[in-house]
Amino acid sequence: MQQTRTTLHIATRGRGLVEITHPVAEWVAASGLREGLLTVFVRHTSASLVIQENADPDVRADLDRFFARLVPDGDPLFRHQDEGPDDMPAHVRAALTAVQLSIPLAEGRPVLGTWQGIYLWEHRTRPHRREVVLHLVGA
Repeated sequence: MQQTRTTLHIATRGRGLVEITHPVAEWVAASGLREGLLTVFVRHTSASLVIQENADPDVRADLDRFFARLVPDGDPLFRHQDEGPDDMPAHVRAALTAVQLSIPLAEGRPVLGTWQGIYLWEHRTRPHRREVVLHLVGA
C-alpha cells in the first residue's frame, strides 16, 4: 500500500457550485496508483463538497434555489452574523451537505457515474480561495 496527498486551491466567484472533477482526476492519474480509495476534504466551515450531475446546469441552479429557500440569508433565527447576513446560513448549508467525500479508485481513475462530477459548493456570497485536500491510499 502507498499513500499520497496534495492540496488544491480553488478560487470561487461567490455562492455556487464549482466543478473540480478534472483537477482531481488529473492528480489521481499522476499519482500512478491504480486501485484504492480517494478522500476529498474541504478545509472550511462555509463551503462543502458534493457529487452531483455534471451534464445539465439546471440541476446546480435548482440546488442553489432550494438551499436559498431552505436556509435564507438574513434569517432572524440566526444570531451569528459576524461576517454578514450570509455567514450563518453558509455554516448551516455546509452542515447539511458534506466536507468529505470518499471515492473508490479503479484503473487509475475515480469511480464516478456517467453524469457525476465532484463539486466544491461555495456557500458565501462573495468570492473566496478554498483549500481542498486530496488523500489517496492504494496500490
